[in-house]
Amino acid sequence: MSATVFLITPPFTQLNTPYPATAYLKGFLNTKNITAFQADLGIEVTLALFSKQGLQQMFNTAANREGAAPFTENTARIFALREDYINTIDEVVHFLQGKNPTLANLICKRDLLPEASRFAQLDDLNWAFGSMGIQDKAKHLATMYLEDLSDFISASIDPHFGFSRYAERLGRSANSFDGLYQALQQPYTYIDELLLAILAERMQQVQPKLVAISVPFPGNLYTSLRCGQWIKTHYPNVKVAMGGGFANTELRSLSDARVFEFYDFITLDDGEAPIENLIYHIEGKAPVETLKRCFTLVDGKVTYFNNQLCTDYKQGQVGTPDYSDFLLDKYISAIEIVNPMHSLWSDGRWNKLTMAHGCYWGKCTFCDISLDYIQRYEPITAQILCDRMETIIAQTGQNGFHFVDEAAPPALMRALALEILRRKLVVSWWTNVRFEKSFTLDLCLLLKAAGCIAVSGGLEVASDRLLELIQKGITVAQVARVNRNFTEAGIMVHAYLMYGFPTQTTQETIDSLEMVRQMFKAGVLQSAFWHQFAMTAHSPVGLNPDIYGVKKDTETLGSFANNDIAFTDSTGTDHETFGFGLKKSLLNFMHNLCLDDPLQNWFDFKVPKTKIAPDYIVNALLEAEPTTFKPNAKIVWLGKAPLVEEFTKSKKGNQWQMASLTFQTKKETFNIKTSLPEGEWLATILEKLSVSHLKTTTLQEVKESYEAAGLEDFELFWDNKPISAMNKIGLLRL
Repeated sequence: MSATVFLITPPFTQLNTPYPATAYLKGFLNTKNITAFQADLGIEVTLALFSKQGLQQMFNTAANREGAAPFTENTARIFALREDYINTIDEVVHFLQGKNPTLANLICKRDLLPEASRFAQLDDLNWAFGSMGIQDKAKHLATMYLEDLSDFISASIDPHFGFSRYAERLGRSANSFDGLYQALQQPYTYIDELLLAILAERMQQVQPKLVAISVPFPGNLYTSLRCGQWIKTHYPNVKVAMGGGFANTELRSLSDARVFEFYDFITLDDGEAPIENLIYHIEGKAPVETLKRCFTLVDGKVTYFNNQLCTDYKQGQVGTPDYSDFLLDKYISAIEIVNPMHSLWSDGRWNKLTMAHGCYWGKCTFCDISLDYIQRYEPITAQILCDRMETIIAQTGQNGFHFVDEAAPPALMRALALEILRRKLVVSWWTNVRFEKSFTLDLCLLLKAAGCIAVSGGLEVASDRLLELIQKGITVAQVARVNRNFTEAGIMVHAYLMYGFPTQTTQETIDSLEMVRQMFKAGVLQSAFWHQFAMTAHSPVGLNPDIYGVKKDTETLGSFANNDIAFTDSTGTDHETFGFGLKKSLLNFMHNLCLDDPLQNWFDFKVPKTKIAPDYIVNALLEAEPTTFKPNAKIVWLGKAPLVEEFTKSKKGNQWQMASLTFQTKKETFNIKTSLPEGEWLATILEKLSVSHLKTTTLQEVKESYEAAGLEDFELFWDNKPISAMNKIGLLRL
């Protein structure tokens, strides 16, 4: 199993699917014939901990702790029920891995699993899941059971522990390395011991020259440092590199040399060129000056190298993500909170891909648009994307995809959907979008036909004044109409919502909540989540705070992480006080509850009445969208050939030769009647418009074909019923 590079994701990220960074890098290294092995140590530690043997050791550790604070009422209850946890843990994990689905009925009867404080916070399960959602209900109960155990671990054994993060508080906004450094001098925690035992086994198997540790989030940072510390102690000749989202955003001004007691190198931004150059350097084939976007220690000082002669690889050159080595059948599907999009995120195993590097919009003022991962926009062709999808399906046996784009470009989504349909791929997928007017109903119907099940996008502050300040390039009314198109097509819509943006007033916060309430009531929004605005160093707001009416609390740069910036808003509004009420209201709105309640009910302090008209969203949805299409609009037919039958229509002694066209769809039989010449022409043109053809036909070409057949009044025929209603069965104008 020996490999040149050992790619590691340290604990913890998601439990249901591997974080994709190492799969992307392994796919690239395959193209260079560089052997690599990868491991998600998060899922491996989770499975070691949440097992019969793991819980026995954990409870024994808790029983023998010296000088620890006494158990709380909740931890004492869990400890008293420890035999029930030990005897059920393996069955619960197998159920969440999809290996024992019949256990769901027993779990839902509420007699099998011990219950502690997490169950006291439980939603009404019939309200949340209905009478038929037995599997989801059981997953939610089983997740609460694991969360109870997680609470016990953090309260009694290891205060750093969290289900999808570890020691996150130490990693988040750590301007100074002091806290982390001090923690890393302490004896190993119980989780450390589990992690390092697994790491030792993997290092013995792989025998790498380079260990590359991906740290996407603050909650992976501490464990990555522990891994680096252990490797440098036990394998002093093996080099350790760190990269990933945390480094890309937080460590761009790193100067603390102590960090390099744990890592030898830290790379920034896209990892392909940096890791290739690192390997050449480690093998003695290139000097240190050739490193690409890389920090290392030179004569005791943190030094940054960026070989300008080395360019980044194009997205078509980086290879297909490689998911081999992962324990794909052992991931855990959990449902932590009752939110449709969050359950998509945590339930089921999704293959992760990217349609385009960077963001095609790249203007939002709260976003890190000055950084490479946003700034450099480079799409991939639909053909390459589908090739990669087919390769990954063959490798993993899974046909669900999460496209992790910052904002997937509508034109590429259209091309991808057409390519999926041409290849007759059976896939389901979801992605992030910008709610722009390009998402017409017909485009949304195409995406749905190609397997798109959900989209998420930023409605952000739901205020036109603030959306303009953000430079989002959308309005609330436009978002409502786009969301209606997705919803009518059968695609779930999740909105990212923001409060506390600079200069946002209390009135605007309440008005944005009213906009959201109206969207839920109108049925054009199914899921949402509120986030409080955070000012980051690489965003336009962080770079130019004066323009946005905020002031940095300090100009001092830390020697370690520098991204989140503490600031004071000139309005003086205490934004944090709104968080609980905003989130509580959403939980109810998502279940179609309390949609007519006064907004004051969600807050335990006085708030102003909304100034938004109660029918604002309804009126926005009534505004007619343009129905005329440009001559170069693409016309696509997704359906099957119709059955054409000739008949005679008589009226007041006159007779006309007519055509009856019957279309069979998966759900219904659809019939239209036209004149015989029109019907015969329509049947012929539909075959030409079929999605199976590589060449698409424009509206102008359709019109020319119609007129060449000797028919008149094309617009009258094409833009009115029954033809205009045929988009529901697959005649799309794109």
